[in-house]
Amino acid sequence: MTSAVWKTIGISALGAAGGFAYYYFVGCSSGTCPISSNPYVSTAYGALVGAVLSRGTSKSPQKNP
Repeated sequence: MTSAVWKTIGISALGAAGGFAYYYFVGCSSGTCPISSNPYVSTAYGALVGAVLSRGTSKSPQKNP
């Protein structure tokens, strides 16, 4: 695998950890919050945000000739 793929996997893992930490420390105890009331959803959301952010910074823009 290329370094860009490893970068995406690593940042996604950090995002997943951040999503779970958000659920654990901030979470919604009433169950009405769609993201922070379920640990699986908040972890998946954090991983998705990490993947999107990592892919957005992996390449520099190329100029057209």
